[in-house]
Amino acid sequence: QVQLVESGGGLVQAGDSLRLSCVASGRTFVSYGMGWFRQAPGKEREFVAAISWRGDVYYADFVKGRFIISRDNTVNTVYLHVNTLKPEDTAVYYCAADSPPNAYDDLRLSGEYDYWGQGTQVTVSS
Repeated sequence: QVQLVESGGGLVQAGDSLRLSCVASGRTFVSYGMGWFRQAPGKEREFVAAISWRGDVYYADFVKGRFIISRDNTVNTVYLHVNTLKPEDTAVYYCAADSPPNAYDDLRLSGEYDYWGQGTQVTVSS
């Protein structure tokens, strides 16, 4: 069982930046594929970014260089740096873990993930 705890969300103004963090339990974090998804009110959950155990990164098209995903295996944490925030980035941001990973998993798909965090709210005012 893997537990994920997100933090770092908040109320910010357009153009601001945040760093979202997700701490994972488990002794084999280094082998997890990790992803960030978000869900805005009235909308479906959508892919934001992912990082494989090897460090390969994937981004949604709408990110357009504004977001950066990274991981620190020494502290079992994956980060999402969100820059130049826009009101349309307002959503609950969820962290997810693909464990155990499969070489053929597509980390852009929510169905590939086995564990989810409770989410952290990001609200961007105009």
